[in-house]
Amino acid sequence: MTREWLRGLAANPALPGAVLRRLLEFEELPTHRSWLAWRRLDAEATAIAVASPWTQHRLTVAENETADVDELGRLAYDVEPRVRFAYAVLLVEFGRRIPAGVLEALARDTEPKVRRTVSGYRMLAPEVQDGLVADEDPDVRAGVLSREVWERLAVPVRQRLLDDPSPAVREKVAELCRVREQPRVLTVEERVAHENSAVRWAAAGDPEVPLPRALRLSDDPDNAVRLALSMRADLTEEQRASIRYEVTESEGFPQPHWLKEAAADPETARRVAASAHVGLRRALARQRHLPDDVVTRLAADEDQTVRRYLCNCANAPHELLVEMYATADDRGWSVLRSHPHFARSGLARFADDPNPRLRRAALDDPEAGPELPLRLADDPDVGDWAVRDPRLPLGELLRRLTLPHCACAAAANPALPPTVMHQLVDLARTR
Repeated sequence: MTREWLRGLAANPALPGAVLRRLLEFEELPTHRSWLAWRRLDAEATAIAVASPWTQHRLTVAENETADVDELGRLAYDVEPRVRFAYAVLLVEFGRRIPAGVLEALARDTEPKVRRTVSGYRMLAPEVQDGLVADEDPDVRAGVLSREVWERLAVPVRQRLLDDPSPAVREKVAELCRVREQPRVLTVEERVAHENSAVRWAAAGDPEVPLPRALRLSDDPDNAVRLALSMRADLTEEQRASIRYEVTESEGFPQPHWLKEAAADPETARRVAASAHVGLRRALARQRHLPDDVVTRLAADEDQTVRRYLCNCANAPHELLVEMYATADDRGWSVLRSHPHFARSGLARFADDPNPRLRRAALDDPEAGPELPLRLADDPDVGDWAVRDPRLPLGELLRRLTLPHCACAAAANPALPPTVMHQLVDLARTR
């Protein structure tokens, strides 16, 4: 059972830093090796993980998008080259701020592959770039070169690069020296009649292409072109209906730019919501903010995809979210629970529903008491979630720690006292 306790503690969202530090004493927990990559880490927890004696822990914490950036910056000075390389690769992931001195340290790293990784980062200071231009590794020299860097280099440095012994560097320099030819701008007539369907597709939806010329694409052999034409803002409903288009998932989903502005204009949004063109209604439903009456209309749309897309709207109605959560067959159905309008009082009415998703939703009722997780704790489909519920009475939670089938879920319960967490680690170390 110690394996289940450790797995549960690793997933516990309320794990104190002192317990996390003790968990990191285990070289490998009996759980997925990337557990440190997904759990939330504050500054204290990040510092603990970064200082772990086990290389795998330090490698994995670099992947965590919630990790504290300043504590994470210590990985740039890690004794293990693999850790420094992983950190360099992930440095600009998640749009994170880069701590002062980190780029400079990585650019001076003894491992060429680390220097290669950061050589292409455009946020490098000019003096750091200048150092990499003279790097002993040819891939580093080639990687740091950009048009901006090349144009500010001194003439002797440019000449040295022109005569560089590495073909990769010389090719990069030749590319930078090459005069960029401006492509000839196609006329409207050429775009509409172009043999490349991608060019015709762009012309079909371009408001700069006059509607009479764009309508010549009504019988285009490519459905994607006809679909783009049918979703123009300047068409009447009659003109849309006259175009032989088909809205299919395989086409990818067109997102006309004008619809973003339309979403902010109540009158235009109402007109689109009433359109017979299901593609337009789907595109409108995907907008983050819509007027309340438009949301109400789209929530009653006959097209299920419209209703499913509407769940991404900030003011999507609770009833729609619950309906889609219970019935959606795409992989994103579980994400609907994170919508602010999903959880509300009354969900406990689903505690006995035959649909296991709805029984799971019952636990999101903010006003339900401890009797709800007690009632569902032995449910074969949602029992684990009920045992993880912090409303579960403490006595029952401690009892569940002793039952093999739910010990992991009990250890993951955020209401578990830290003293008990330490006891579980003690037991795991002695068994």
